[in-house]
Amino acid sequence: MLLIKKINLQFFASKKGVGSTKNGRDSNPKYLGAKKSDGEFAKSGQIIYRQRGTKIYPGKNVGLGRDHTLFAKIDGIVKFTKFGDNKTKVSVIAK
Repeated sequence: MLLIKKINLQFFASKKGVGSTKNGRDSNPKYLGAKKSDGEFAKSGQIIYRQRGTKIYPGKNVGLGRDHTLFAKIDGIVKFTKFGDNKTKVSVIAK
């Protein structure tokens, strides 16, 4: 009678299994905020304030871009003023 002995061999992974993560994504910075401060000189076309929505409103000689960016229409001094309940507007005064 022939006896066959079963050998119990166990093979291990040569690389450890790595789980996936749900993190690891981030958006590019948008660089929002004031680009010119009160009393600073701004040339025509220069950006004064980059924002999402109208946090600050355009005043005299200030344009509003389609992404709500405020920019100078003429060369002059930037002036931030409060108005209404709790609102701020920015104007450019010709020098």
